[in-house]
Amino acid sequence: MKAAIIGGTGYGSIELIRLINKHPYLEIGSVVSNSQAGVNFSDVYPHLSDIVVQPLETFDANRLSEDNEIVFLATPSGVSSKLAPQLLENGIKCIDLSGDFRLRSAEEYENWYKHSSPEEKYLKQAVYGLSEIYKEEIREASFIANPGCYPTATTLGLLPIIKSKLADENFIIIDAKSGVSGAGRGLSLTSHYSEINENVKAYKLGKHQHIPEIEQVLSDEGGNPITITFTTHLVPLTRGIMCTMYVHLKEKIPTKKVIDLYKQFYQESHFIRVRPEGNIPSTKEVMGSNFCDIGLHVDERTNRLTVISVIDNLVKGAAGQAIQNANLMNGWDEQTGLTDLPMYP
Repeated sequence: MKAAIIGGTGYGSIELIRLINKHPYLEIGSVVSNSQAGVNFSDVYPHLSDIVVQPLETFDANRLSEDNEIVFLATPSGVSSKLAPQLLENGIKCIDLSGDFRLRSAEEYENWYKHSSPEEKYLKQAVYGLSEIYKEEIREASFIANPGCYPTATTLGLLPIIKSKLADENFIIIDAKSGVSGAGRGLSLTSHYSEINENVKAYKLGKHQHIPEIEQVLSDEGGNPITITFTTHLVPLTRGIMCTMYVHLKEKIPTKKVIDLYKQFYQESHFIRVRPEGNIPSTKEVMGSNFCDIGLHVDERTNRLTVISVIDNLVKGAAGQAIQNANLMNGWDEQTGLTDLPMYP
């Protein structure tokens, strides 16, 4: 099956190419970059010399639909909302890695993303692609809104305790840290080497566009409106997200029982690894893989649960989850093409 990639020179795109290149059922079709159309892909990324040999293309919905069977949109927010409808009207399957179709509310999208909302018709068509939670809906879908990197790590870390009804839903604090690849390849002062090296920065306090996405999933699955306190930090790493989450428990429960609860919740989820008591994951232990590792600890003194959730932001937080969703959409084993071990050290 030929797969087109739109937004061909970003980090999400090259991660898609890395994963598709070894996928037994997918092959790289068209690679679209309007800004660099006509340039050979390997001139932009020399590490792909003799691997991706075709030139970058301009966007043409008709041609893309004729030449490919599935399209991954790895574009900035505000772009997919204009391109995806053209592809969908041509009957081609689409997986959107941007945030344009994740929120059901057009008003919420415009408030947080500061772009005009996609048409309601397409918002309703999009299935939210949190692979472990919405597996059956994804299998029936032709259009997937791939979750954001922070929402993937946080919701996977919080959903078992939220659905258990053991959590005080009025007290959820998330301290999230991301490597600089999450900011994309574009030049900015924020990700400038001199600014980020040997430095940790908090950013977008109370304004991060992933806040409503996280709250939407937690509220849906918890059955009640849930709001969170969410603080993001940029740390001097290339890859990786660590989310440290604090939840007040409604009753006394030891760490071991919480771990058992999480293991039961994710017993059918290959890519979720719940650590044993006293074993706390780090970002390097999932680097280059589609795993989400979760560590848990209940502080008996405060009766608060600390959840540590780590992912590779470019794999489970973007391209890897997109491939996992493509597998589900096409009736393949969801692990197909995603069996790489984490890179260590």
